[in-house]
Amino acid sequence: MAGDDDDRPSGYASPPCLASEIAPEYFDPLGALQPQLDPQQALDVARWRRAQRSGLLAARQALSVDQRLAVSQSIARHLAAALQAPIQAGAQVVAVYWPIRGEPDLRPIMRALHDQGLRVALPLVEAPKTPLAFRRWTPQTVMQRGHWNIPVPPPEAESLQPDIAIAPLVGWDRAAYRLGYGGGYFDRTLAAQQPRPFVIGVGYQQAELATIYPQPHDISLNCIITEDGAQVTV
Repeated sequence: MAGDDDDRPSGYASPPCLASEIAPEYFDPLGALQPQLDPQQALDVARWRRAQRSGLLAARQALSVDQRLAVSQSIARHLAAALQAPIQAGAQVVAVYWPIRGEPDLRPIMRALHDQGLRVALPLVEAPKTPLAFRRWTPQTVMQRGHWNIPVPPPEAESLQPDIAIAPLVGWDRAAYRLGYGGGYFDRTLAAQQPRPFVIGVGYQQAELATIYPQPHDISLNCIITEDGAQVTV
């Protein structure tokens, strides 16, 4: 987990990202994505989301190392079950993420997927305000620091197009919408990918919101999983 030195699974080429903050340029309020939106409405939603995001991140960071570990292990069990159908349908490339800022730690499931013969990819930003790229990860990959100090595979790693994308959630609602960090990168990525991957959001049960007030650029997920199991399936 981000900032937890004593919570690292063994057997990985790099430690988790220890960044406690994301750089300010990460945040890209709604107007840059949808300039046709009503400016006041976009500003109101952006302010509301910023406040919700701050509170949810603080609550997540307040959990103990043991609590985060228990959540991560429970999510991994439920996620393994949810992955069976798309994998049996032919999915070969699964994009996961490297955990930061108290996100559920799915590195053990990354290794399990690799051991099953699937190709595992990690996202990275190659240029600001563009869709994410994906590079192949294996347990032997020597990671390097990418944007915002997040570990990513090196440039020589194979570029992949995910069949399944697993995304961390800062917040979520039962319409299958995701509240992220506010940069818009994930929505850009889904909008640009054809065919679109099967998208699973993973996050904490306590991060549920009545709504995120979805905007035209927001893209709903196929499934949302928390430590309590599958909460939403579309």
